[in-house]
Amino acid sequence: MLLFSLLLSLFFLLLLLLRSTARRQGRLPPGSLGLPFIGETLQLISAYKTENPEPFIDDRVARYGPVFTTHLFGEPTVFSADPETNRLILQNEGRLFESSYPGSISNLLGRHSLLLMRGSLHKRMHSLTMSFANNAIIRDHLLLDVDRLVRLNMESWSDRVLLMEESKKITFQLTVKQLMSFDPCEWTENLMKEYMLVIEGFFTIPLPIFSTTYRRAIKARGKVAEALSLVVRDRRREVEVGEIKNDMLAALLDEEGGGGGFSDEEIVDFMLALLVAGYETTSTIMTLAVKFLTEHPLALAQLKDEHEEIKAKRGENEALQWEDYKAMCFTQCVVNETLRVANIISGVFRRAMTDVTIKEGYTIPKGYKVFASLRGVHMDHHHFKDARAFNPWRWQGQQNGLGATSATNMFNPFGGGPRRCPGAELARVELSVFLHRLVTQFSWEATEQDKVVFFPTTRTQKRYPITIRRLKRGVEE
Repeated sequence: MLLFSLLLSLFFLLLLLLRSTARRQGRLPPGSLGLPFIGETLQLISAYKTENPEPFIDDRVARYGPVFTTHLFGEPTVFSADPETNRLILQNEGRLFESSYPGSISNLLGRHSLLLMRGSLHKRMHSLTMSFANNAIIRDHLLLDVDRLVRLNMESWSDRVLLMEESKKITFQLTVKQLMSFDPCEWTENLMKEYMLVIEGFFTIPLPIFSTTYRRAIKARGKVAEALSLVVRDRRREVEVGEIKNDMLAALLDEEGGGGGFSDEEIVDFMLALLVAGYETTSTIMTLAVKFLTEHPLALAQLKDEHEEIKAKRGENEALQWEDYKAMCFTQCVVNETLRVANIISGVFRRAMTDVTIKEGYTIPKGYKVFASLRGVHMDHHHFKDARAFNPWRWQGQQNGLGATSATNMFNPFGGGPRRCPGAELARVELSVFLHRLVTQFSWEATEQDKVVFFPTTRTQKRYPITIRRLKRGVEE
């Protein structure tokens, strides 16, 4: 009891010092730091485990405005649901702000992950990743793999499909293929089982003694890292004898092509983080796109018309080509709207490198954690009419090429600035191909009222079962 009282006193002393420092440096945005130690972390996590995560943001924006102070994952944090402030945060990476994520994420991804890298190393790795997922690479190389693996998985579908599970299987296989050239096999299945345990550890309290989920995730992370390390060592030996593959790992090992010079640990951390980026997010968007289309028959009908027209030109068994993808205009409206309404990357964490003055004369003190809430902007009625409604038609007439929008500071599902997701276009391609094969090969209906949560990194997530019927020449068999 005495120890607890002492710790409590130290905590409140720390808060007083922080507040005193903030007052000297400038005026902090209004808000509440919540409970000792825990802050408001539990409220944030519990909100995102429901179908409606908005109250955490809504309640505080109504009380304090779109920029407020809170306490998340062990640190005082300035939370922004303001597009202007978010743009300032995203565009000033390495100058005013630097990447900074909770310990639960840092420990599971590894210190050499792209998410946590800073400075020149981040620029180098981000550029390397961009060069391997640009439009030319997708068009000439990756699109065929995406289409082939989507069709391969759908061939086994019958009757009742657990869509979230099937989507995760597809995106995991696609990411492993892109990274290491492995086709689906027993090794990839075993890797996926361990990897799913790693994913569950995100956004938990990073203390193994208190969290069995986090303890299990750390153990699984070690197994995944060990498996990837063996692959890296094997590939180094292959490179020495002149065997070169066309994948991301080859680019990391290529001394002449901008890669090379990385340790095995750096490559493993990097690939593990790319598995996160390519697997969990895209699979969830796939599932939610189908959920929203099921609930909006007019949108589904227009999407089917678009893809049936593409299918008629291409043929049922022919692989999709780049021009087919570029013809999927309404599909991109569906993709945009799904990303706006339900992107699980709800925001990005940064840390202030210096005192930063923002709107209303508030100051973010040096060293303060910052959370730029992308979802907070996407779901704000001031920025999008009827923001909580799924309406893909809102994007018609606003496109400048696939997926582009004039309101660049309002719609940022892939982040922004120097850390914008390098796989953004590939994610769009994967989702578009998935929808094409789904709507041209199957009809379906949701078999039960199954909730799909917007924070799907916990054991409470649902699998969204659907009953499917295979189509033959556009008609149910």
